[in-house]
Amino acid sequence: MNEERLARAQAGDGKAFEELIGPYRRELHVHCYRMLGSVQDAEDVLQEALLAAWQSLERFDGRSLRAWLYRIATNRCLNYLRDTSRRPQGTGADFTSQFLGASPSDEPWWLEPYPDALIDNVTPGPEARYETRESIALSFVAGLQHLPTQQRSALVLRDVLGFSPSETAHILDSTAASVNSALQRARAGFRPTKDPERTTLPRSDVEAQVVDRFVEAFQRGDLDAVVALLTEDSVFSMPPEPVEFRGPRTIGEFLRSLGFWGKALKLVPTGANNQPAFGYYLPDRGSGVHRASGMLVLTVAREGVSAITRFGDRGVLARFGLPRALPSD
Repeated sequence: MNEERLARAQAGDGKAFEELIGPYRRELHVHCYRMLGSVQDAEDVLQEALLAAWQSLERFDGRSLRAWLYRIATNRCLNYLRDTSRRPQGTGADFTSQFLGASPSDEPWWLEPYPDALIDNVTPGPEARYETRESIALSFVAGLQHLPTQQRSALVLRDVLGFSPSETAHILDSTAASVNSALQRARAGFRPTKDPERTTLPRSDVEAQVVDRFVEAFQRGDLDAVVALLTEDSVFSMPPEPVEFRGPRTIGEFLRSLGFWGKALKLVPTGANNQPAFGYYLPDRGSGVHRASGMLVLTVAREGVSAITRFGDRGVLARFGLPRALPSD
């Protein structure tokens, strides 16, 4: 860290402050996303955290700027999670009765996909248990949301980011013993992600082959071919709806009820949470365009597609730089 730049920032130089925090902005955003599960919430909380850092910079002791920023960001996330009024609750309606074959889902309704373009390749510390690609996966982030806040913080700081027990205790304004206790409970209660023996490496040949077959079948409107690519334990979910469909047959029946199969569909590739993702577009008769209908994020196992998460908010596409409409020709 440049001491001269720090001195200028502490004297009120905003440009020097931006230069100081610039290298950490993206990783802090990813951190807030892991904690909150929502890209928009992460952006709001990060802005609050950076404002707090600017206002308290004169009290920074000059040791580890990264740990100091993580302390502020983590505590802002915890404050956000304590303030239930900032995140409206779901409707609680029984949506399973509205969808044929649906089962209740405990996936967080506020879950959002995270653009790969924003994922910083931060090298975890020596005590980290998870690789970056695994710790940003949708199933991992969704699982974190079920942990109590202190356990979630301990697991992210220790097992994802690799902070030491003493560093984590300082960030959480706690003791190493309390952190270790919370971490043990978090590890015991955290639902594991997909079996690593089945999950493919991102952008591997196996994944590419499965994804290519999925895209080809989807774009020609061949539902049977899409369903044939699903694993026996596959799951189709669609946050914020509190339902999911399990198994190829049930998923196929639901998708068939949507009625757009057999038409010329379009998929535009992107990347979310280090997973294959696509904006999908349906033909708008008479207009000469395909209009955006949402985003699909795939989880690919060695034997096929094990999960499809559909995000129907077309505003999500803008975050990924995808258009609202495409020419039909």
